[in-house]
Amino acid sequence: MTHLPAPSLDRPMLGIAFMLGFCLMAPLGDGMVKALAGTFPILMLVFVRTTTQTVLLAPLVARNLASLHLSSRLWRLTLLRACLYILGIWAMFASLTYLPLADAIAIAFVMPFILLLLGHFVLGEEVGPHRMGACAVGFMGTLMVIQPSFANVGWPAMLPLVVAVVFALFMLVTRQISKEIDPITLQAINGAQASVLVGAAVLLTGAQSTWPIPQGADILWLFALGALGTLGHLCMTWSLRLAPASTLAPMQYLEIPVATIIGFAAFGDLPNGLAAVGICVTVLTGLYIILRENKGRSA
Repeated sequence: MTHLPAPSLDRPMLGIAFMLGFCLMAPLGDGMVKALAGTFPILMLVFVRTTTQTVLLAPLVARNLASLHLSSRLWRLTLLRACLYILGIWAMFASLTYLPLADAIAIAFVMPFILLLLGHFVLGEEVGPHRMGACAVGFMGTLMVIQPSFANVGWPAMLPLVVAVVFALFMLVTRQISKEIDPITLQAINGAQASVLVGAAVLLTGAQSTWPIPQGADILWLFALGALGTLGHLCMTWSLRLAPASTLAPMQYLEIPVATIIGFAAFGDLPNGLAAVGICVTVLTGLYIILRENKGRSA
């Protein structure tokens, strides 16, 4: 098992930089999913995502096979992480077939609030009243986005809430093991585990018999989807290695304006009035918390 030297102190600003990279790449990948979902089934896109991650990272891990010598505890946690990963990306991919890109991501932003509470009560991370209050305001902003989306599409508007709960748990597990396994090994293991689980589900259901065969540019788009997702989640894993989950959670609010820009440019979608107000509330509260972190004060 590879044990990289764990720093005696977290490096929150470097962790924030990696999380920023994730926040830029994740909405772009979601936009690709929304575009491809009209041609390819959701389960196929999930399988492409996990297998591409495995193929890209396996050669890097093969150079150091000792990194795969994990304790039984770590194998159990990586398997749990893979299961959460599959459920989370399936729910997110499915929601994008019903909802505008910005709305789906904005509704999922109940996650930072859940994650902050988990980081405080489960991991014992320090969360002062300013960050707690700001995230509560951000949560209220997220609720403002749910109402019009639910009125328009019904129950699929709740899928991003599933994403929020699942990925809060996913990030919590990642925080627990990210200092014991290097990020590339962790992502390669999870990609392989997820590919096996999704592949088994595909074979058991016979879903592959209805899958279209990618042609021409679609092959490149599918590969780009997997590669972008792999790099994005590597950034997320590195960020959790360097900073507390409760510090990083508000950073993800920046996904919302990025998703709004991509959604408008690619699909002509813009949030309605109430949703737009809710998005502004969540973004402003997220930026407020980031400013407090930059000043180095306890929030």
